[in-house]
Amino acid sequence: MAINMSDSSQVIDHGPSTTNDECCEPGVPIEPTDAARVAETFAALADPVRLQILSMIATAPTGEVCACDFVGPIDRSQPTVSHHLKVLATAGIVTTERRGRWIWYRLAPDARGAIAASLRNVLA
Repeated sequence: MAINMSDSSQVIDHGPSTTNDECCEPGVPIEPTDAARVAETFAALADPVRLQILSMIATAPTGEVCACDFVGPIDRSQPTVSHHLKVLATAGIVTTERRGRWIWYRLAPDARGAIAASLRNVLA
């Protein structure tokens, strides 16, 4: 690509022109409903605090973490942690179990596979 600076307007040379016959065909996009579902999952994951929470749950020796145990390591207030946990639960990434006054969180049974499949679906 060359820019002609001989006059006050810029003319961009994109090289030899091609026709559609010479270009490769574009891929097929995923269906809109699939795109919306994948975007919801990715949006839930697209936050550093939620990724920290998810990492804590995924690496917990028992496979679950009490809501009360996130505040210190994540360095966020309980209401903020609760908000992020709700986003992960709404997206189906974590499941909850109430035990007395506390809620325990674990990865949804198919979370790892579903997240990986979502990414494969987009990049297929």
